[in-house]
Amino acid sequence: MFKSKVLKAGAFSLALATVVTGCASEPDEGATTDEGGDSDGSAEEGGSGEAGGDLKIGVLSDINTLDPHTASDVPSGQVHTAIYETLTKFNEDMELEPLLAESWEATDENVWEFKLVEGVQFHDGSDFNAEVVKANVERILDEEIGSPRAILFEIIDEVNVIDDYTVEFVTEDPFAPLPDHFAHYASSIVSKESIDGDYEAMEDGDQAGAYINQNPAGTGFFEFEEWNSGNDVKLVNFEDYWGENAKVDTVTLEVIPEDLTRLGNLESGDMHIVDPVTASDLARVEGNEGVEPYIRDGASITYLGFNMEKEPFDDPLVRQALDMALDKQAMLDGILEGTGEAANGPINDTQFGYSADIPVQEQDIEGAKELLAKAGYEDGFETTIWTNDSRERQDIAELAQANFEEIGVTADINTVEWGAYLDATGAGEHDMFILGLSLGTGDADYPLHMLFHSDNAGPPGNRVFMKDDEFDALLQEARIEQDEDQRLALYKEAVEYLNEEQPMSFLYHPSHIMGMQSNVQGFWADGSGIYQLQDVTIN
Repeated sequence: MFKSKVLKAGAFSLALATVVTGCASEPDEGATTDEGGDSDGSAEEGGSGEAGGDLKIGVLSDINTLDPHTASDVPSGQVHTAIYETLTKFNEDMELEPLLAESWEATDENVWEFKLVEGVQFHDGSDFNAEVVKANVERILDEEIGSPRAILFEIIDEVNVIDDYTVEFVTEDPFAPLPDHFAHYASSIVSKESIDGDYEAMEDGDQAGAYINQNPAGTGFFEFEEWNSGNDVKLVNFEDYWGENAKVDTVTLEVIPEDLTRLGNLESGDMHIVDPVTASDLARVEGNEGVEPYIRDGASITYLGFNMEKEPFDDPLVRQALDMALDKQAMLDGILEGTGEAANGPINDTQFGYSADIPVQEQDIEGAKELLAKAGYEDGFETTIWTNDSRERQDIAELAQANFEEIGVTADINTVEWGAYLDATGAGEHDMFILGLSLGTGDADYPLHMLFHSDNAGPPGNRVFMKDDEFDALLQEARIEQDEDQRLALYKEAVEYLNEEQPMSFLYHPSHIMGMQSNVQGFWADGSGIYQLQDVTIN
């Protein structure tokens, strides 16, 4: 019987001022799989089947945009990773590797120099070079664009073109994780022609990203063909790719919102890969001949957030009480079927800054009642839990609803379509909400800033609307600290601070569970659950 492919992302260690060099002609997408659990060792390094065919992937949600700099969602990131590329990348073990940058080094305490790969062309025929990199980073930082990912590079003061294939980044303070940040798919490099066209369209009244949405030109091994909003996205093999070409001819990502329909399409052969497979359906996949589960320990966090700008969630005692009422172990056992791991904060051991010394909050109903009474809500109150149309998150909402009822809090559940959900929670319309974040840089700086820094309140990611000058100052201190041990201590302090203020309940770090036909080879996903499709073949 098939045994699940389980990939364990190792703890990521901070790279300090080192030169990293790799192959300049071809990207290495075939890293060795680090397998754990009861894996049968069948996760291939690269597709060994015949090239060609249309790879069909059934997904839960549609993308929001083809512009990587204005996106803030994983479904869009799945497409961006196939058609665009970044300067650096993480392999299966969360180790940093070259991609469009062949090497990089810290030439001064606040200066990074990147050497770029030569001879790369975009899908629109234009050349990749240092000027293009400069235009991309400056676009992400442009307040007129309003990128929700500007936090990745806001520490950059200057982008200097040294020569055609050398670019220099001057940071306002020393910042060791900068090469890691360039591995995040939000830093995908768009052709300068597309960027220039987008600015021209903005002058004519269009929204930022509107032109790129119609003209998405990257350097990736797939190029964009068609987006039927709400239905599917189609990509085609880019034959002039600068490295090793993708194996399949085309990729179609089809939106199938219903979990059982998605699974049925996998079993019938209509889909080669489906994502996600809910934990409750895992046994069905494992017991079905011809299909296999793919399980990846995730670099991500699932949380229940509190709108700190609304009563009674502006009171930390209330937030602590609600967190204390939750049975997180029941979520792991009952909803995740034993996959995933309990969270003691927003990051796990895939991130520099994680500490295992911080305890996980266990359920304490009587303690929660005492905190509510101390806050003046001994009789409880009425509220709402917002969630999107994910069965797993709906299950979380129902369990949380039952837990809250035990302490006298009546919570109605409001289920909202994905795009509208992001808009509404970004606007602060919610009371409580369930969401997650991919920890895509291997360093605590990004998720802690994204979720909690005052500057990111609202759509950029801080949907709890935490605005705390003391915490902001702590994040800045950790960001610029050069001593690795001291930096670790500062992040431990930051997570302990969050567990005291409780802007959200840190529920768990989920495993990414997908299903695929047994004849699919060469597929893997990174710690954020982003598909790696270059080496996929279909037998």
